[in-house]
Amino acid sequence: MAFSREDRRTRIKRRIRKKVKGTSDRPRLSVFRSNTSIYAQLIDDTKGITLVSSSSKLQVSEIGSTKLIQSRFVGLNIAKIALEKGVKEVVFDRNGYLYHGRVKSLAEGAREGGLIF
Repeated sequence: MAFSREDRRTRIKRRIRKKVKGTSDRPRLSVFRSNTSIYAQLIDDTKGITLVSSSSKLQVSEIGSTKLIQSRFVGLNIAKIALEKGVKEVVFDRNGYLYHGRVKSLAEGAREGGLIF
């Protein structure tokens, strides 16, 4: 029996989360992608807190029209804020999404902003 798209993503997400853990030295860069926006946050899993977050929802007028451009901007923005907080290295958590399109654009923007994966 075939899995729905959501079930498939949940299974992949659990498989990834077994291996990827964020620490205070190297937090987890988690990505959430909705139909209209994209969200990213740096999470310290040992303490269970979010260190930094950014989304395309708040700055839509500044960013541009296409979702790829918005994703790249969110990556650059989270990298800038993370570097200000002293975080240079992260572990990338694609959250069950394929490394393609907007998720890839966000990751490239974060790398361009100075984060090391």
